[in-house]
Amino acid sequence: LGRVGTPRRAILVCAEPDADTAITAMRQGIQDMLTRPVDVEELLQAVARQLARRPAAETRPAPPRLSAAGTSRHAIIGNSPAIKRVKALLDRVAPLPGTVLIHGETGTGKELVARAIHNHSNRKGAFVPVNCGAIAPDLLESELFGHTKGAFTSAHQVREGLFVAAKRGTLFLDEISEMPLALEVKLLRALEESAIRPVGADREIPVDARIVASTQHDLGELVQKGEFREDLYFRLNVVNLRLPPLRDRLEDVPLLAEHFMRRLATDLGIEPVALSDVAMERLQAHDWPGNVRELRNVIERTLMLGELADEHLNREGRRRTDRAAAAYPLDWSLEQVKDHHIRRVLEDAGGNKSAAARRLGISRKTLERRLSTAETD
Repeated sequence: LGRVGTPRRAILVCAEPDADTAITAMRQGIQDMLTRPVDVEELLQAVARQLARRPAAETRPAPPRLSAAGTSRHAIIGNSPAIKRVKALLDRVAPLPGTVLIHGETGTGKELVARAIHNHSNRKGAFVPVNCGAIAPDLLESELFGHTKGAFTSAHQVREGLFVAAKRGTLFLDEISEMPLALEVKLLRALEESAIRPVGADREIPVDARIVASTQHDLGELVQKGEFREDLYFRLNVVNLRLPPLRDRLEDVPLLAEHFMRRLATDLGIEPVALSDVAMERLQAHDWPGNVRELRNVIERTLMLGELADEHLNREGRRRTDRAAAAYPLDWSLEQVKDHHIRRVLEDAGGNKSAAARRLGISRKTLERRLSTAETD
């Protein structure tokens, strides 16, 4: 775990971690938690994230210089028209104080873009990320706004929340759609008044944190369903930055593959594996349902095996074939189709809810809620 005072790189493995365990782990800098029995694929992905994650002391490195390889000064890789539009909009909005809503599929790099916005703003404070779906609803308010001593049973001391931690910096609300409706009202007030009320406090305190939020869902659609507050949606959606899926910018795959190959080879302390023209063609022929994150995992596996293996790409192809073969009645409602798909993904993941949720691009909480609703119906 490292010496005292140094950033921790660790993976917590336990049986069904509760909210308290998750919060304690996050406060200690442990962001990867796996449930026993450990799935090998999940473990490899967690190790890869640990190797890629920069130490806390390096959260605001000097931005890389422009290069001909497709990287920009904000470390977003690609020369496709789609990604150039993202870079241009990022350059324009980063120095401004407004709220930014980042929309994109899972694995498209939403946190990377949020960090780039912070790094190229004029804000001197920290970049503070929080996944709104990873913290129990009854604890999220305390995490965001803090609490006073004695505010609830386990509140043995005053705790400053993440809004305060992001003072003069940026608070990144990842997967904002997972925030409980009751808490959305308090977030809206915090945004409008630039002030928060810690749990148990009798007065508000001023805060100065820029908000960048992200979602993989259509918030406008959730508003229509009554699952997200309309006023908060309008308040967050000052600037909407949409990230293209990798399948819509396949011309960037060679640049990304070469970048990950160099970076991972350095992290792992091994020689890069040369990717032939045929290998690149195979990579560009894939539709990348897991987006850039999936590509990174493929390159890491290539480094470990010494060659680009067919296993991963073919496995995704088999899944698509299986799904096509497992047709459903045309008179099913959309909700029935969704429930059917969720159960098939869960079955394919061997009953591992965490793995299934990641594959579906939703939080485990949302998955369990869907399964519970389907059972009652």
